Amino acid sequence: MDLSAAHPSRADSGSANPAIASAASPAGHAKAIAAITLGNGLEFFDFTIYSFFATIIGKLYFPVEGSMAQLMLAAGTFGVGFIMRPVGGIVLGGYADRAGRKAAMSLTLWLMTLGSALIAFAPTYATIGLAAPALIVLARLIQGFALGGEVGASTSLLMEYGSDKTRGFYGSWQFVSQGLNTVCGSLLGVALASWMSAPSLESWGWRIPFVIGMAMGPVGVYIRRHLNETLPGVEACASAHDGGEPAHTPVRSLPVREIFSGHARSIVCGVVTTIGGTAANYIVLFYLSTYAIRILHMPMSLALWAAWTAAVVTVICAPFAGALSDRIGRKRVFWVSRVLLIAVVYPAFMVINAVPTVPVLLSVVAGLAVLVAFTAVPNIVMLPELFPRQIRATGMSIVYCLGVSIFGGFAQFFATWLIDLTGSNLAPAWYLIGCGVVSLLPLPFMRETAGRPID
Repeated sequence: MDLSAAHPSRADSGSANPAIASAASPAGHAKAIAAITLGNGLEFFDFTIYSFFATIIGKLYFPVEGSMAQLMLAAGTFGVGFIMRPVGGIVLGGYADRAGRKAAMSLTLWLMTLGSALIAFAPTYATIGLAAPALIVLARLIQGFALGGEVGASTSLLMEYGSDKTRGFYGSWQFVSQGLNTVCGSLLGVALASWMSAPSLESWGWRIPFVIGMAMGPVGVYIRRHLNETLPGVEACASAHDGGEPAHTPVRSLPVREIFSGHARSIVCGVVTTIGGTAANYIVLFYLSTYAIRILHMPMSLALWAAWTAAVVTVICAPFAGALSDRIGRKRVFWVSRVLLIAVVYPAFMVINAVPTVPVLLSVVAGLAVLVAFTAVPNIVMLPELFPRQIRATGMSIVYCLGVSIFGGFAQFFATWLIDLTGSNLAPAWYLIGCGVVSLLPLPFMRETAGRPID
């Protein structure tokens, strides 16, 4: 699956930006994909780390009675960041459709850096009282706002670098970047949990990943400086400001107004289909490590390997899922993989509870991660294809963020709450099944976009 094979020729440029399709080499496309996905991975890094250290953060910042209550508050704070995603999607997505993808992605990186700094250096509850959890909530709100715009801008840019026959493959690298950051985050978490004593880890060691994430923000901004802009007129306008020949740039309508007035059906279908994929993604990639620690009573140093396994499988499978959706259609890959996931998730939870060992846990997680990759990739690729180029980043951001903000961001909270409510360790499986079934309902009303022009 070489990127050079995915480079669009003149006859196969499809929806790719003509300037990019004609001027960029296959190597240039590979570098661009690396730049987009690396920057996106940096922004998801802190989200991953927060999830892994939710138990410690809950203990230090939410001193309520009972470890389960602490975990629920920490998981709820994780979800608070997702409340701001739709707001960030509207504001920053609209900015990306007016000022360009590159400008929006640079801004989101700086905002993520600010959020990371707040978490890295926030005093604990024992030091400053209620101001401590307030700082954590503020940091999560800033990060959620930033990611609300990041996903739409970066996914749109990836799609616009591809052609009608390669958009699925190009778009899959959005999901690859999330898997790569989870690999890095989980390895760092395992290393810290293995090398540091429990008191040191709880005292200051858990802050190390957030300091690293804060320091890497400027690196992502620098890497993205050399990307080609895919929104028509933006680069020409920038050249005029730098002393070049002024170019006429068409006046764009307000993206948000245009989306809600003319694309309401696409918004509804996109949001509902996203529910199942995002719930599975956040449970399998993020929550199962916490589940193994709190419910299966595994040591943190071993349980974090579940996230690492899921992430590695995702990184491997995502490009194949994207390429397969280019070949046989988004809807077919989406339907088959999601139905299979619905069918196996309950037995999977039964197995890890019946035999709570590391080999069994990792085997089950690996199997679930394969299905998550094949159902999430065509889903995330379909979303920007629902909208024309001039409002694509805004539309993608709104749809994705509305679906993810509740059913993904609060997936860990819902799963923990359902366990506490029902007394059953299998309750998270019912949550995934419910979200999966609902997400299939709009599929018959959505058009197939693979291999067809979208501009």
